Amino acid sequence: MLKIENILINKKASIIEALRKLNTIRDVSRLILFVENDNKSVTGSLTDGDIRRSLAKDADLLKEVGEICNKNFIYEYETDEFLDLKIFRKRDIKILPILDSEKRLLKIIDLEKTRSILPLECMIMAGGRGKRLSPLTDNVPKPMLALGEKPIIEHNIDRLISYGIKKIYISVKYLGEQIQDYFGDGSSKGVSIEYIWEEEPLGTAGALALVNNFGTENVLLMNSDLFTNVDFEDLYLDMISNEAQMAVASTEYKVDVPYAVFETENNQVTAFKEKPSYVYHSNAGIYILKKSLIERIPKNEFYDITTLMEALVQEDIKLIHSPIIGFWIDIGKPVDYKQAQEFVKHLK
Repeated sequence: MLKIENILINKKASIIEALRKLNTIRDVSRLILFVENDNKSVTGSLTDGDIRRSLAKDADLLKEVGEICNKNFIYEYETDEFLDLKIFRKRDIKILPILDSEKRLLKIIDLEKTRSILPLECMIMAGGRGKRLSPLTDNVPKPMLALGEKPIIEHNIDRLISYGIKKIYISVKYLGEQIQDYFGDGSSKGVSIEYIWEEEPLGTAGALALVNNFGTENVLLMNSDLFTNVDFEDLYLDMISNEAQMAVASTEYKVDVPYAVFETENNQVTAFKEKPSYVYHSNAGIYILKKSLIERIPKNEFYDITTLMEALVQEDIKLIHSPIIGFWIDIGKPVDYKQAQEFVKHLK
């Protein structure tokens, strides 16, 4: 994992020192250093292109990097609000530095690897037994079943990370030790992971009430046994733009009727459709909800997320759905797992 000090260089350092440091950078989309003054404030950015232009001009390897760095570099200040990365992609920015109020470097955003920076904490529901997948789940929890080169749940965690989510809670029960041993505290992935142990099954939302205080205004909740390329940013922005209290990702479910369907009034046929198809929007097991709604969830009691959704509808509190544009597989049965195993082979 990239350490901040590895991409910082003092303004008095020479070009040759910068070249040596650039040569050690790994796992970023663009080789870049950030030039800081003696007060640790960033004063510019430095790329191999900046160095080439300087050397072509006077071939001085001992010139100080503070003289040749780009002082008009693009940066953002640290914020808890949503940061729209599309603005920077349009400007062909590859690496976006995030500075504190003193212009000291806090972190970088690699726009080749990061799709979004969402102000969300997440709860992944991973405590279920997975009986329908027995015997595969007799000794392995369903979220840890292999899908390609990594477990199902790791696909979801890696996607959450790509949307800038840094705090993840995982609710565990059945063979939860395997999940905890595999991910640990999340530091190997650059995130923080905490485990919520369910003494008794708490349904699809009960574990939310066991978190003392989520650190974001809105919370993402999702099932662990999904294989999907859902766009979490779209779901979040749909909720915010619609001023909703909760947003549910949805997937289309198509029903083909092989016969003519009558429309009737009493026993009189008023119209009919020949072999119609009906499309319904179904719950995809991914939700964003206002943190304040978690107060409705009883502590240490079985509680499904659909119970909360029904209450919101009855009280005319705004609940929206947002269709998933992409793939979505709910790995609940052996046929679903087989489909996902075949599908993952064709993904880049």
